Amino acid sequence: MRRRSLIGIALALGLGTPLLAGAALAAEDARAVLDGYLAAWNAHDASRAAEFFADDVVYYDASVGRPIQGKQGAKEGVIDNFLNAAPDALWLLKGEPVVSDGKVAFEWEFSGTNTGAWADGTAPTNKPFKFTGASVMQVHDGKITLQSDYYDALGFYKQLGLM
Repeated sequence: MRRRSLIGIALALGLGTPLLAGAALAAEDARAVLDGYLAAWNAHDASRAAEFFADDVVYYDASVGRPIQGKQGAKEGVIDNFLNAAPDALWLLKGEPVVSDGKVAFEWEFSGTNTGAWADGTAPTNKPFKFTGASVMQVHDGKITLQSDYYDALGFYKQLGLM
């Protein structure tokens, strides 16, 4: 419905539809990828969430400081890590994402209870946490090729009693 509206506006304005239709499809595709990806996280299905990654995805977590390369590395290093450490994790959008040219920028809230061990061997604290952050993704051909996450890691660690 939304794509038809954009194309209709373009036609009414006398704009060529191929360019606008392509941009509208890219925006819809990127938003659909985001929605599916978050739904997989919230279903606690790490394998399904990782299917949204391109094989050569680059995943950057600003609190870590170095990117993870590849689908399997991102699944194990990020998705599995968080979902194992917080099996009740919930990742929610805050407001509407900004979508442009296959890029998606969005603010989010992540919450849960740390009842499982972290991948680095840190024992569970059994404490609840809730923090906000922002992410930027690049989506190409229905796959996430780049994800960059920015959040208050210090505040997160303090909630867990790790700092």
